[in-house]
Order: sequence, then C-alpha cells, then structure tokens
Amino acid sequence: MSLAVIPLAITMNAGPQIMSALIFVTANKPLKLSAYFLGGVVIAVTVGVTVTYTLANLLGNSVSLGDSSDSGSLGNIIQYLLVGLLIFLSIKSYVGRETSEPPRWLGAMQNAKPKTAFMAGLLLLSVFPSDLVILVTVGVNLAQHNASLLAAVPFMAATVFIAALPVLSYLLFRHRAKRAMPKVRDWMNTNSWLVNIIVYVIFIVLILA
Repeated sequence: MSLAVIPLAITMNAGPQIMSALIFVTANKPLKLSAYFLGGVVIAVTVGVTVTYTLANLLGNSVSLGDSSDSGSLGNIIQYLLVGLLIFLSIKSYVGRETSEPPRWLGAMQNAKPKTAFMAGLLLLSVFPSDLVILVTVGVNLAQHNASLLAAVPFMAATVFIAALPVLSYLLFRHRAKRAMPKVRDWMNTNSWLVNIIVYVIFIVLILA
C-alpha cells in the first residue's frame, strides 16, 4: 500500500494504547495480561481494516472515490476532512495542555483482569478516535488504489508488533525493562498532550504526503 506503514503503525499505538501495554507489563501476571491485550489488538486491527476497506469499496461502487492524483476527488476530500479534524484536535490538545491528564481508567489497568486487558486492546485500537481515523484512511486509500485487502497486511503486522514491544522488551530484558517502563509510562502520562499533538502531526503529514 502507498501509505507509510511504520509511521501509521506507530500512530495507531501512540497514547493510551502503548501506555496500556506498558501498564500490563508492570502489573501482576504481565505475560498473561499482555497476551490478552495483544489478542484484542489483533482482532481490532484485522476487523477494523476489513470493515473500512469493505465500506470504502461499497462507497466506491456507488460513488466514485476518484483518482488519488486528483485533489478534488471524493477520496482525497475525505482525507482532507480528516486533516481538518486532526488540526482541530491538535489545537485543542495544546490549549488544554495545562489541565491535561491521562484518562482515569488507565489507573485501573494496573489491577486489570484478563478480560479487561482483552477489551482494552480491542477497543483502543478500533473505536478510539485517532485509531478510527487511521483505519478509515487505510480503507479509503486501499479502495482508491484498487488494492486488495492483502496490501494492508504489512500495516496490520507492524501495528501488532509495535503494540507487542513492551512485552517483548520484558521478555528480553526482564529486570531492566521492569525498571525502565514505569518511567516511560509516567513521562507519557505527564506529557500526554504533547504525545497527542505529535501523533496528529505525523498523521497529517502522512495524509498530505
């Protein structure tokens, strides 16, 4: 697919998604919770891309999405609207930076059950606003380029791999990882507004590139 896979996959995981993965690694039964979390991630990304791709194709069959090189095509207009939304969200994050706090439910993840970990992976990488925007963009891009669903496999694989980095680090560097990850998690909590803006800017560049 024509979209940059790695930046998109990073964007899918930046924010509460990777923070959840970090929390599960520092919680009790880290491997079990991480496995359930990644199971939710796999389903979310696979179903999400499949649904948006199918809807984009159905839309393309009834209303032409146009050529990707035509700035006035419906497919590009949809992506420009997404850019406008992301610019608005970036401004909102910056304006509210002084009072910005991570979602309260993140604190409860430390004592999460396997079912909660699974639902976190499932929901955070499907219906979470920034990830939903990415999934829609991927689906529209595939349909506009007349690509098959298989073209999204690198994106899906990269997204799952990045979500798995905390638990992979835990497995490879057990004690060092356990010491470092709470510091990373705390930094992201404190600077959540900055993380959001970085994610939005990366995605805007990807859409316009």
